[in-house]
Amino acid sequence: MADKKSTQNDFPLYLFHQGTNYKAYEYLGAHIYEQKGILCAVFRTWAPNAEAISVVGDFNQWDTAAHPMERISDQGVWEAVVEGVKTFDSYKFAVTQQGGKVVYKSDPYGFHTETRPDNASKLYDLDTYQWNDQAWQDYKAQQVIYESPVNIYEVHASSWRQYADGNFFSYEKLADELIPYVKEMGYTHIEFMPLTEYPFDGSWGYQVTGYFAPTSRYGQPTDLMNLIDRCHQEGIGVIMDWVPAHFPRDEHGLFRFDGSACYEYKDERKGEHKEWGTCVFDYGRNEVQSFLMSSALFWVEKYHVDGIRMDAVASMLYLDYNRRDGEWIPNKYGGHENLEAVDFIRKVNEAVFQECPNTMMIAEESTAWPLVSKPTYVGGLGFNFKWNMGWMNDMLRYMSLDPIYRPYNHDSLTFSFFYAFSENYVLAISHDEVVHGKCSLINKMPGEYLQKFAGLRAFYAYTMAHPGKKLIFMGQEFGQMKEWDYQSELDWNLLDVEMHKKMQDYCKALNHFYLENAPLWQVDYSWEGFSWIAHDDSANSVISFRRIDDKGDELIIICNFSGTQFEKYEIGVPVNGIYREVFNTDDPAFGGSGFGNSGDLSSNIRKPMHGFEQSLSLALPDMSVLYLKCTRVRKKRAKKTDVSGSTGKETTKTSKSAAGKGDASSKPAARRKTAAKSTATTRKRTRKADNTKEE
Repeated sequence: MADKKSTQNDFPLYLFHQGTNYKAYEYLGAHIYEQKGILCAVFRTWAPNAEAISVVGDFNQWDTAAHPMERISDQGVWEAVVEGVKTFDSYKFAVTQQGGKVVYKSDPYGFHTETRPDNASKLYDLDTYQWNDQAWQDYKAQQVIYESPVNIYEVHASSWRQYADGNFFSYEKLADELIPYVKEMGYTHIEFMPLTEYPFDGSWGYQVTGYFAPTSRYGQPTDLMNLIDRCHQEGIGVIMDWVPAHFPRDEHGLFRFDGSACYEYKDERKGEHKEWGTCVFDYGRNEVQSFLMSSALFWVEKYHVDGIRMDAVASMLYLDYNRRDGEWIPNKYGGHENLEAVDFIRKVNEAVFQECPNTMMIAEESTAWPLVSKPTYVGGLGFNFKWNMGWMNDMLRYMSLDPIYRPYNHDSLTFSFFYAFSENYVLAISHDEVVHGKCSLINKMPGEYLQKFAGLRAFYAYTMAHPGKKLIFMGQEFGQMKEWDYQSELDWNLLDVEMHKKMQDYCKALNHFYLENAPLWQVDYSWEGFSWIAHDDSANSVISFRRIDDKGDELIIICNFSGTQFEKYEIGVPVNGIYREVFNTDDPAFGGSGFGNSGDLSSNIRKPMHGFEQSLSLALPDMSVLYLKCTRVRKKRAKKTDVSGSTGKETTKTSKSAAGKGDASSKPAARRKTAAKSTATTRKRTRKADNTKEE
């Protein structure tokens, strides 16, 4: 049990009013303690313009006269101590507003709540849970997340799976079912859409009333702790969506908490999102800053979440976001930037990284605001990742086009590569892209049934090879056909259909290939990890490029987004050697036709191409992506012999002695002997790259 905080110790109170109490949840809210064998609770809340407040609940039969609160700071913090409480007691604050109206408010700092439609807070002690994830924490401390594989599975807990009667899975049942599925499929992280308490199911959790309370729809707080703990024990990170941009107008929540604009801006031109019917936090108010920053740190410290995705950042940054002329107030410089929100965002990111430096702070930011994922000391917003919304919009538009129109939209395919390293991007294909009439991913693909699957496979493999971390929304891994419906579970019965099961198998294979191949993730945020081979074959809708890890090992990626297969498609390659096809989206195991390249592919030094001294000729399936590796490197020789055995022209420079004197090394027998000796010598050397030999 927590010790009672003395009202004489006003340091946390001072910090709260200064906007620098990053752990305000330890002081405000309701805290249980034991005194002389009696269970007690100290309640504190902030309501600067209230006339009076009392604590009502199960412990006093909801009597407003039983436990009045005392104002303990001039800036409006109130306190009361109640004896004879017990865990799970429901309670609220009865706030007497100016004019005498009494409104019953849930605790803004409450740790647990009743299940909707009821909305009282509940007494709860979070310190009873014993964590078992130290090995994960030690691993995470040694990991450089930017140089690690990150492949996120986005989940809406209510609709991933449900019981036959339509009831939700509990946190415990999610742990039993979701964790092994995610691990088997090869995802590295689960990102939960908001689990903070919310009243309306149709908001999907994005209209929050409990910034310190996990939703009770799925169980109690320690059940969520256990879910996260078990994820960590299986090597899976957990990211949680967090919504500091706005809050709903529900009477029991933050709206007009003390009868006035308390948590929100007073002027509706700043304090209201009319489109969403919600209120905007007053980021310039110190107590609001303490509240929100404490909430962010609370989930990282108390629930061990590994990352926070900050929702709707653009709506915070711009005063004119979704507002017409006359509906917004310019800042002091006459601009449309919300300077207070910018300062707050930087402040919360600095606070999180100061206390928990290994956290992922991810911005869902849809504009061209600069340096979103760069440190605050260089003028950035201080996140370490940003969703790449521009890439998402371009690619979903491109993939929805009939292949005959793609040559005229080639820039949609290539443009993102040119700014890929300006931020630390996450390539997100999220829930927002498969709802509200946008249809599922597979139904965005043009063509008939099998063509849709081919297009989706190609899109996924292209995404996996594109610089940046990855995110996909649940259901898209097996080709969910209908739009996401938050009220019903995913269509798992589709796995009884061959092509959908093969799509799931494909995603599993692709995910594990990603995990096992460092070129796809180790140098994600630098040109050193990416190099074009050819980006200008718009006529054929083909691009090719290299992904390179920090040891120099690499994969060659060829993407054909046309409806045409090529028997001999040629690209330049960086190394003279033997190549192998190591992944083909047209594999029959995945539902493809089986067209591709088996065995060794030998580079041709007689045909330089794309700035390289040699090239490859490939069988390239339509609507496909191929991954190639160089398995053996050949040393350059004075002369090359073509397939028929005749000696071709020299394509490399030779020494004067070899070229001018016609010595024995130019004769076939001597040349074979020299080559054999060279090969034997080379095999003794340390390999330059995994699976790559020099001959």
